Amino acid sequence: MSTRNVKDIVRQKYAEAATRAGAGKASACCGGGAALELCCDPITSNLYDSTQASELPDAAVRASLGCGNPTALAELKPGETVLDLGSGGGIDVLLSARRVGPTGKAYGLDMTDEMLALAETNKRTSNLSNVEFLKGDIEDIPLPDNSVDVIISNCVINLSGDKDRVLREAFRVLKPGGRFAVADVVVRGIVPADVRKSMELWVGCVAGALSDYDYVAKLTRAGFDEIDIEPTRVYSVDDARTFLAGEGINADALARSLDGTFISAFIRAAKPASASGACCGPACCN
Repeated sequence: MSTRNVKDIVRQKYAEAATRAGAGKASACCGGGAALELCCDPITSNLYDSTQASELPDAAVRASLGCGNPTALAELKPGETVLDLGSGGGIDVLLSARRVGPTGKAYGLDMTDEMLALAETNKRTSNLSNVEFLKGDIEDIPLPDNSVDVIISNCVINLSGDKDRVLREAFRVLKPGGRFAVADVVVRGIVPADVRKSMELWVGCVAGALSDYDYVAKLTRAGFDEIDIEPTRVYSVDDARTFLAGEGINADALARSLDGTFISAFIRAAKPASASGACCGPACCN
């Protein structure tokens, strides 16, 4: 399946989620088909505490399709500039803007017009002046080299068909000493071919998941150091059935083999303080 086809399917599904959230309905979580109403439970539920939720417009919470809380992970400081890759309805951008304060800046980057429109509405409702939403691809970030202190993302890097390019771009725009702090789904073990082939599950943050070893290797090739993967949720057999429901996959046959294979995790890394804005490792400079 080509990178372009992956991107088109992701855009379609997230546009549908934005439309639902803007209409006051649940975002229908990450997948499609009959699993639509079920898959929110194991991945996207209970990520934000009541205090954080109270700071946000209802539509931003409804549009959340993440698998973690990167704003807590990143330990944002007043005055910092933060970029959220795949910002969706803006939930993590708005939370970040409050953390960095009026002397800081929070950017959100998304490729989906419907999500960007929803995010702008949520920005107006929040009365925050240090927020800016950008249209573009996470593989080609429309910001200059060495321009942000922190990059966050919430279960979005999985959805890219070119993760190496995403990580190189993240490295490029981070300032020397900058921090990479994302929530993502990670694989430990072997994923059955039927799951890898399911594009609906790819959109649901499952089929596109990297192994923990691959994630570390790709971050290293991009130039990052201080890499750490911290599991936050381990998905059970029952969760695996939820992922597979309605996708034409024999859930009973595969669910047990998936027990504990997929985890939500915080992935941390840093751009070395001595680094320039361009990766000069063997994978990206010839």
